[in-house]
Amino acid sequence: MEPLESQLKLLQDKVALVLEQARKLGASAAEAGAHLDAGLAVSARLGEAESIEHHRDQGLTVTVYFGQRKGSASTTELGDAALKETVEAACAIARFAHEDPYAGLPDPARLAVQIPDLDLYHPWAIGPDQALELALECEAAALGAHPEIVNSEGASLTSHNSIRVLGNSEGFLHGYPASRHSLSCAVVGKRGGQMQRDYWYTIARSPQDLESPASVGRKTAERTVARLGARSLSPRQCPVIYAAEAATSLIGHFLAAIRGSNLYRRSSFLLDSLGKSVFPKFVRIHEEPHLKRGIGSAPYDSEGVATYPHDLVRDGIVRSYILSSYSARKLGLETTGNAGGVHNVIVDPGTLQRDSLLREMGSGLLVTELMGHGVNLVTGDYSRGAAGFWVENGEIQFPVEEITIASNLKQMFRDLVAIGLDVDRRGNIQTGSIWLANMTVAGNSS
Repeated sequence: MEPLESQLKLLQDKVALVLEQARKLGASAAEAGAHLDAGLAVSARLGEAESIEHHRDQGLTVTVYFGQRKGSASTTELGDAALKETVEAACAIARFAHEDPYAGLPDPARLAVQIPDLDLYHPWAIGPDQALELALECEAAALGAHPEIVNSEGASLTSHNSIRVLGNSEGFLHGYPASRHSLSCAVVGKRGGQMQRDYWYTIARSPQDLESPASVGRKTAERTVARLGARSLSPRQCPVIYAAEAATSLIGHFLAAIRGSNLYRRSSFLLDSLGKSVFPKFVRIHEEPHLKRGIGSAPYDSEGVATYPHDLVRDGIVRSYILSSYSARKLGLETTGNAGGVHNVIVDPGTLQRDSLLREMGSGLLVTELMGHGVNLVTGDYSRGAAGFWVENGEIQFPVEEITIASNLKQMFRDLVAIGLDVDRRGNIQTGSIWLANMTVAGNSS
């Protein structure tokens, strides 16, 4: 493997070459991004290796502008001839494209200049044999944790490194490496005639920040055994607490509703919500793109616009949309540095752990898993399959499955009672458990 610096310079040279070729072909502006990815993925099941995969891929995408006409093309070949053909293809597309008054590069004043080191690159010198050992250790811990664990869907370990380089004709040219490693496990439990499955995983930029294989295995087993004896519920209205790992989806629906592309298409239930109250006053949701080793951390977005910490919601009021340069122009606003998505969205926690939230709730539903895609982003109507636990007198009584929970997202956001301290920090959205005052629950029990 070539040294990191050599790989980074190679990609920068390719991007610079493409931008120069676009200029020579008459493009008034251009941007290009190149990547090089490499990794290892192994899986094991029932004490034996199941798969070992090495992967390595590369690519480059170029976008050119002839005034307000835009064309894009991509290639996985980085030789000079292939790059030249790619630029020519993008130019040909642009010449025949319709003019779009909102098309173009980002404002040069918004491009990242001082680029922070976010500590995102921690390569793992791990080979297939050691990776399989860790996966097998994880699975063994799950299988040995409880006598009701009777089968396994396997354990998997992945280690991934990437280099991304971005450049444009405004003089921006930068790249950086990043790494991501994960370990996961899923097992099956049996009690009487009923079987249940569940899983757990750990993910981090650095292998030192991963949970231990034994811990992941035990957590997988605990979650699976807890689901044994699940039953449905009779139809009812009741409070619902989304466990942290399920609550991230609620925040994801909110983010989708304030994303620029959905707003300018008029396909969101939160149109014209900027400056308006959507959540209770205690809710704060903010983006922190510069967290060291953060899963979603990035010094700039996919256009090269500098990212920055900012509030999406403060005091329950929407303070910012999620905008790229294009969507911002369509809406008559400024980019928020979110071309390509968000970077570490954090929901400020309250003061209570999940068990305390359950005691405060008294009776209601704890949701730990969601199924299906019954969310209408235009109206906010929400209906999804769910599994979890029924709670009475603040204590879990029995596991629940084969139910549907329904409401409207606008109402759900207004009905938010509390946010737990049990923040799930594994992903790009970080939140604790979320307690909602009331939802409709439907099941098949009489």
